[in-house]
Amino acid sequence: MTDAKTAAFRALHKPGAPFVIPNPWDAGSARILEGLGFKALATTSSGFAMTLGRRDYGVTREEAISHGAAIADAVGVPVSADLENGFGVSPEAAAATVREAMMTGLAGGSIEDSTGDKDEPVFDEARAVERVAAASEAARAGDRDFVLTARAEAFLYGVGEIDKVIARLNAFAEAGADVLYAPGLPDMAAVRAVCKGVSKPVNVLILGALTQHSVEEFAQAGAARLSIGGGLAWNAYGTLAAAQSMLSDGRFDCLGVNRDGAKKVAPYLKG
Repeated sequence: MTDAKTAAFRALHKPGAPFVIPNPWDAGSARILEGLGFKALATTSSGFAMTLGRRDYGVTREEAISHGAAIADAVGVPVSADLENGFGVSPEAAAATVREAMMTGLAGGSIEDSTGDKDEPVFDEARAVERVAAASEAARAGDRDFVLTARAEAFLYGVGEIDKVIARLNAFAEAGADVLYAPGLPDMAAVRAVCKGVSKPVNVLILGALTQHSVEEFAQAGAARLSIGGGLAWNAYGTLAAAQSMLSDGRFDCLGVNRDGAKKVAPYLKG
């Protein structure tokens, strides 16, 4: 069964006509982003972890899915969840995570090929594909549609080789992934290579040098979806550093920072 939100989410994925999917970190930021006009949202593992006073990858499966469900319930647009590596190394763990996510109002979710082991940060290809296949099988066996994104993390860990990453993404597509994602691509040439080299819609993380490019440039490269990751959350929490002046200088000038911006978005909150 395909519900209206998931159908709308699938329809947004058009290679060469990318939509921006920003990443809220709580219900309030989600409502504001929806109010600003974004057509879909995605959770961020690092942004959510900060709301709990933790580092990225410091949350449990139950916490992440509950968080995703709360954001999905807070807005009328589709929400995709950052499901990290499925909260376990086995294919069964990835499948279980997808099954639990499907029991909420989430329209989709992503599964990484990261291991959590600093010495071997990504799974070998055979194991990675097995995990995506298990997640895809779980998604197709449910009683509602679910857009599965498969992530190849090599570039984030400094071990990315473009040809190998493209081959892995194509293997993920064959295993049943709906959207392909290689966060940490170094430049627009790499974006073009990935979009040209794979058979499914591509999500691009706007990070590093890629922040200097426009939506139109990503469209020309063939991208279908543009995400921000924890960027907005980190910027928002970064404003708290201004409060240090209260201690160091005994001044309160920092309280004027971004006040005008807050007034502009406040109408999108409830109450």
